[in-house]
Amino acid sequence: MSSVADILSAVRAGELSVKKAERLLKLDAVAVVGDFARLDFTRFLRRGVPEIVYAQNKSVLQIISIVKKLVKTKIGRSSTDVPIILSRVRPDQSKEILKNIAGYDRLNGRLRIRYFPEANIIAIFARDYKLAKKRGGRVALIAAGTSDLPALNEAEVVLNLLGFTTLRFNDVGVAGLHRLLQPLQRIVKFDPDAIIVAAGMEGALPTVVAGLSSVPVIGLPTSVGYGYGKGGEAALMSMLQACSLGVSVVNIDAGVAAGVVASLISRRAHSHEKSLRQSRPSRK
Repeated sequence: MSSVADILSAVRAGELSVKKAERLLKLDAVAVVGDFARLDFTRFLRRGVPEIVYAQNKSVLQIISIVKKLVKTKIGRSSTDVPIILSRVRPDQSKEILKNIAGYDRLNGRLRIRYFPEANIIAIFARDYKLAKKRGGRVALIAAGTSDLPALNEAEVVLNLLGFTTLRFNDVGVAGLHRLLQPLQRIVKFDPDAIIVAAGMEGALPTVVAGLSSVPVIGLPTSVGYGYGKGGEAALMSMLQACSLGVSVVNIDAGVAAGVVASLISRRAHSHEKSLRQSRPSRK
């Protein structure tokens, strides 16, 4: 099928089912912005995760152009229940981006903008979007040290923007392992679908947490350390060699990636739970 018209013609002729046509149309949904971007604006429909715009190496003009195209194709559609997310927004970019989007909104009149400086993330919502809307999933987050907070902030903001409930504990690393006992007790009661553990230096904390928990642990190595650590490489290698089974690892400082992996695990877990509830016969 080379075009939308071909797909629709095949459905009308009975050569293609509506379900398969819908899948093909989702895969074909791309919005071109100038000569620098091709936006996959129906990614959320396919994956449950939107296209998150990495801003760090883009110009402000490129970012604004991308946002305007996403607003036209996403915001206001009935299928849109997630915001537009800009990640790794540099402080020198943020002021110009916010000013330009606010100016655009004066003409558009249907946007809400929120800046999360602690995570270097900007989110753009439809005005009627409710941030408190939850999808049922739960994710716990643990930071080994205060220096690990920026990466964990990124993961938590992404999870919250996608509608997941989070529980978080900071500065409970292996240098004082007794600090972890009370947080783990609360995490057990919280009953998360996954746990994200951010750690730098030798990166030992995810192994410890995985050995004491029954859910998937996502290791988030951070560029905290010096000497042989080489900006997080020691933490990454340590997590990849985790003795406790059930630890997956994302790249160094990859908070967005950790948040997305946790969201996929949590969404799948709750989708399965919902299916089980619906399949059980009702008691009268």
